[in-house]
Amino acid sequence: MWGLLAVHSLVIILFLILGWGVRKKEGYWLISGFASRPKEEQEELIDNGYPQKVGSLLILTAIGMLILLPLMFTSFKYATEVQFGFMSIFLMGGNIYLTKYEVPKKRKRSYIISISLLIAVIGGLSTLTFFSYQGYELVTKEKSFEITGMYGDEWGYEDITSIELMEKLPEVTVRTNGVGLPTLSKGHFKVKDYGSSLLFIQKESSPYIYIELKDMKIFINDKDTEQTRLWFEQLSEKADISQ
Repeated sequence: MWGLLAVHSLVIILFLILGWGVRKKEGYWLISGFASRPKEEQEELIDNGYPQKVGSLLILTAIGMLILLPLMFTSFKYATEVQFGFMSIFLMGGNIYLTKYEVPKKRKRSYIISISLLIAVIGGLSTLTFFSYQGYELVTKEKSFEITGMYGDEWGYEDITSIELMEKLPEVTVRTNGVGLPTLSKGHFKVKDYGSSLLFIQKESSPYIYIELKDMKIFINDKDTEQTRLWFEQLSEKADISQ
């Protein structure tokens, strides 16, 4: 939690500094692409109030994120999603609004690009969220076992070095390449005392199966306690046979 809080705080401070620099100190070069524009366009944009409003947008985004920050200290499970969702939508919506202050000859193109980007980002996030919430199964086969779904793969029983049923999940410290949701962790994470691990975890649904392979560590469970125990029994039996 504290690492995530530090990231959120850093983003808020960065937006405040950038917004202040653009709006109060006329650091218009901080705006992407502004310094490379022709001098006439720069002057027209300044006359239209475009850079000043970009600075205001950054400051308002920081203030909004700051207002939402206390959610992280509550039991609300989707605090992170709400904060970064607000940031993304507010910034992109603001960019669409700011197209009215663009130079006339570039206004239409800028509007189309901003709208397209908003649709692409919302569509991408929606698709990622949809697939992230899709379930997974541990399937035992004759010579191997498979974990289905995103980040899943198939491994041979001969690669298993140990299997353990844990009532408590070790502390997950860092997400390296995966999906970390309030109720679900899928993908590659770092786990305290275990290092890099592949997680398929329904949070707060113990027990958890720990599978140690020759070149990988896996933690997996199901929302249903009995299903998790069944997976453990099936895998243990198959692994014993192959060994």
